[in-house]
Amino acid sequence: QVQLVESGGGLVQAGDSLRLSCAASGVTVSKRNMGWFRQAPGKARDFGVVLTWSGGTTYYADSVKGRFTISRDNAKNTVYLQMNSLNPDDTAVYYCAAARDLYVNVGSAPSAFGYWGQGTQVTVSS
Repeated sequence: QVQLVESGGGLVQAGDSLRLSCAASGVTVSKRNMGWFRQAPGKARDFGVVLTWSGGTTYYADSVKGRFTISRDNAKNTVYLQMNSLNPDDTAVYYCAAARDLYVNVGSAPSAFGYWGQGTQVTVSS
């Protein structure tokens, strides 16, 4: 059974930083593309950041480029999202996701990700 458990969300002020964690079980984070997506109030779930299974390529949405960084710890089977210079537009539920396919760079489209966590709320006040 696949489980992706996010943690680290919370309420912060504009300009602050947060680090989200995604502890995976039932999937190996180093064998699949792993990503962070987000859903703001009243909006559809949107792409954020994706790390390819090889670790060689990272995809960033323009809105987070230069501020967010994805990483992983293979020994802990955990993926992280470091978020700096947060602003109110970053307010959303953040979801960790694992691609369906092993050892394939499926890109960053949400449709390629078959396993999702329950999400963690990030709220940025101005």
